[in-house]
Amino acid sequence: MKILDKYVAKNFLIGYLIAFCVLIGLRVVIDLFLNLDEFAEHANLGTVAVLKNIVVFYGIRCTLYFRDFAGVITVVAAVFSLSKMVRSGELIAVTASGVSLKRVISPIIILALFLTVLLVVDQEFIIPPLSDELMRSQDYIPGDEQFDVQFIMDGKGSLIHSPRFDVKTSTFHNVDIITRRPTSKEGIWVPAGWIYAEKAVFDKGKGDWDLENGRFVEMAARKGSLPISEYESDLTPEQIPIKRRSKYKSLLSFRQLGELARQGTKLNDLAELYSQKHFRITEPIINLIMLLISLPILVCRDPRAMKSAIAISFGATAACHITAFICRMFATEVIFDKIRPELWAWIPVIIFLPIAFFEIDSMKT
Repeated sequence: MKILDKYVAKNFLIGYLIAFCVLIGLRVVIDLFLNLDEFAEHANLGTVAVLKNIVVFYGIRCTLYFRDFAGVITVVAAVFSLSKMVRSGELIAVTASGVSLKRVISPIIILALFLTVLLVVDQEFIIPPLSDELMRSQDYIPGDEQFDVQFIMDGKGSLIHSPRFDVKTSTFHNVDIITRRPTSKEGIWVPAGWIYAEKAVFDKGKGDWDLENGRFVEMAARKGSLPISEYESDLTPEQIPIKRRSKYKSLLSFRQLGELARQGTKLNDLAELYSQKHFRITEPIINLIMLLISLPILVCRDPRAMKSAIAISFGATAACHITAFICRMFATEVIFDKIRPELWAWIPVIIFLPIAFFEIDSMKT
């Protein structure tokens, strides 16, 4: 590695570290400011316990923040390193010595590829094992495993909802169960009744849920509620975290998404899964494309043009993000009587990859 490569790589890594700390730190500070009262609910445990909970909570969530900001951090780091060289006139000296500008930015591209690999490792091997922790709210205290359950379906087709499920005691609190029956159309269910109970405790001996002050209302009968003491279901406490995790598909690995797709029955569910799988492939590519578009703009040799170059590079980055966001919104929608999640996932690449190649090829050397 030449001295120039080391110098450019050093500037880029310093910029990357600064951008990482600023963007991730800003995200943490904003979230902490908005949810400080949630952490303060356990003030009776002492200041040290609350601070420890905050550190652990955001320490784990930094894996998500890195995934979400990885592309922007790379572009900001490139802006930091190249603008420093432009301001000091180093690019003029480099090009005057006969070194191509493409050669100057090559260490940044190589480091960006390495950081993209880290992004893939984070998404596929670090975030999925931490998905249970990432789904917990700010008022969660380690050792007190409780979380909400949002309408998960059991083997009978019923939908179960509870604002709090206690893992230790296998207990739903204020549980609502919407019983359903299938129709003649495959995958279409209609409500049959509603069960409410203050608590639902799993009985391992009988394999069902014992209801405390349970009431059942049958939709067709249109009568008052009837008392009910138990609910038979194939749903066990061990299955609840797994089913709950499947609602947060962005936290699953590519392999887990494939397993869910093979089990999927609803067209919309399958479309969302395929959308997640294809966007999982295209997102790292889009991050690299944003950098490749920005680099030729940033290597201007006139310091007076640097501000406009930075603005244009950030504009190109924003355009990539907005396009990807819009495509993600339409990926599961029916357009022209078809759902094409794989097409929408690759549209940003199809649009911006030729632009990136054109920018690199048109660089003045």
